[in-house]
Formats: sequence, structure tokens, C-alpha cells
Amino acid sequence: MSHNMKRTIVFATGNEGKMREIRQIMKGIHVELLSMKEAGIEADIVEDGESFAENAVIKAKAVAEKTNHIVLADDSGLEIDYLNKEPGIYSARYMGEDTSYDLKNANLLERLEGVPDEKRTARFVCAIAAAMPDGEVFTTVGVIEGRIGYKIEGENGFGYDPIFYLPEYGCTSAQLSEDEKNAISHRGRALAAMREELEKRMEL
Repeated sequence: MSHNMKRTIVFATGNEGKMREIRQIMKGIHVELLSMKEAGIEADIVEDGESFAENAVIKAKAVAEKTNHIVLADDSGLEIDYLNKEPGIYSARYMGEDTSYDLKNANLLERLEGVPDEKRTARFVCAIAAAMPDGEVFTTVGVIEGRIGYKIEGENGFGYDPIFYLPEYGCTSAQLSEDEKNAISHRGRALAAMREELEKRMEL
């Protein structure tokens, strides 16, 4: 296989916001990045892992069975310390898959009503798994620490970004520009680490 041929990586997501973020962060790496949809892959995946990393591996392996490309999958979510790390691995399914994030965010703010700043600590965690064509599977993890704010703020993010307050920036992660967010986000950190691992293996 010649070195100028672009390697293809399939990212196991249908989420456009996520794909945009991933493309930004992986810019400059010599691969073609396709979403599952773009690769024409359909998979009904039961994510029954006990952790973000386990769920990411389950997703990557399930999609890898349907293609010879490298497959990446991520699982990410919000852990709120005061709520025993909820919603955690159930972040996407919290209050039901089809519930809007405005409602989810409002509900979490309600559950934290009257809770003081120092007890509102939270983090976004992202685990990314890679399933290589030779059967090797490995994961990287990224974390960003913050707090849960007091109101829904910001237009730039998606999901729980509008309630995730970053004290050192004085705003929520939905109020950061895309570049700022990608530089510090849990997904940005996990992807940067993943990119390094892939570059080692693929001699890119």
C-alpha cells in the first residue's frame, strides 16, 4: 500500500456536532474521517459497559465488525459529584434519549438548587476507543474539571455545555469559541492523545 493513499478512519457516531468537533481536532492528520452514516454502516449497539471506556470499546468493536477501516468510538458524559457522579455513563439517556437538553439541564439545575459553589464540582469525561484492523483495541481518556452553574448560558456548545461552568474562564463551556473549547475540552484531550497513539502505529 503506497504511503500517499489516505487511510480511512470511521468514527462511530451519527452526531453532527460531535463530527464537527472531531474534524477540527484531527485537522492536519493524513486520514479521511467518516461518520458511520458517511461510511454507510448501520449498527444497533447495546452500550452496557460499566464505564465510559468499556462503552467506547463496545461501540468501536461493533462497528469494526462491519468494516476493514480503523474505527474510533467515544463515550462521554458529565459527572456531578454532589449527585453521586450522575448522570455519568447515562448522560445521553438521562431522563430519556429523546428528552431535550434544555429539559435535562433545567432538571439538573433544579436538583442542585441551594447547593453551594464548592459542592457543585463536576467534570466532563471522554473515553475514545480505537479498533484496529489487526484486532488491537486501545483507549485514551480526557477529562475537564469544572462546576455546575446556576443557569443555562451560552449558544456554542451542545448537550450539557450550557450548565458546565469553567471558573478559570469565567463562563460556561457553551460560551467558549469552538477553538477555545477544542483546546481544553475532554474530547479534545482524549482525541489529542488518540491522535498520538494512531500516529505511532500508522507512521503518519
